[in-house]
Amino acid sequence: MNLKGVGEIKSLILDMDGVLWRENSPIGDLPGIFKRFNDLGLKIILATNNGTRTPYQYLEKMAGFGLNLQKDQVVNSAMALAHLLHKRFPLGGPVYIIGEEGLRTALTGAGFFHAEENVQAVIGSMDRTIDFWKLKRATLLIRAGAPFYFTNPDRTFPTPEGLIPGAGSILAALEAATDVQPIIAGKPSPALFELALERLGTPPEQTMAVGDRLETDILGGQRVGCKTAAVLSGVLTEAEALAWRPKIDIIVPELADLVK
Repeated sequence: MNLKGVGEIKSLILDMDGVLWRENSPIGDLPGIFKRFNDLGLKIILATNNGTRTPYQYLEKMAGFGLNLQKDQVVNSAMALAHLLHKRFPLGGPVYIIGEEGLRTALTGAGFFHAEENVQAVIGSMDRTIDFWKLKRATLLIRAGAPFYFTNPDRTFPTPEGLIPGAGSILAALEAATDVQPIIAGKPSPALFELALERLGTPPEQTMAVGDRLETDILGGQRVGCKTAAVLSGVLTEAEALAWRPKIDIIVPELADLVK
């Protein structure tokens, strides 16, 4: 796909929430959009900061929207975090986990398990069962010197009802309680994009990162050298997108408009 002012694009790294859907509502004719991508010969990978689901759960959700993708076309911040942690602790081991099934599954696959004491690290993510006692235990462990990792900094999460608290809201509480900033695996850090680029097999200059958040999708894509496209179907406004620097390559109302 050759886009005016952008050059040849061979692959797309697509965010999910706010780009493909809002909670359980698809944004546009997703089967038609993906058929258009296929007709143009574009490689596609979905890369999300949402670490609450496993790749198989994402595939099931997409199947409900009429999309049939492969497991290796889905990467998330939980997978990127497990990859980072495995580099530091190749034998796995005990970690304190605040998070849901997607994070726990990714960590288990890398040899890590939840523990309350003598942990190698504290791992945080979105957790819809969060309570004071989880925050207390994590705070004490971090203050005692345990390395602190977090999946992503997204402060809010788009739903049809409006924006609700995201993983970054939990992160903000832990940062305030510990005075420690974590190692971030998801966007805008490079780990998630590097994992996506490795699977796509295309260089950054021929890959476009598509998302609805400036501080994660766009900033992260620019940091690794990808072209960028902002969609206005999630949390981003046109005024915010136009004011962003470095300049975003393409700004469109929805994903379908990218290839019209």
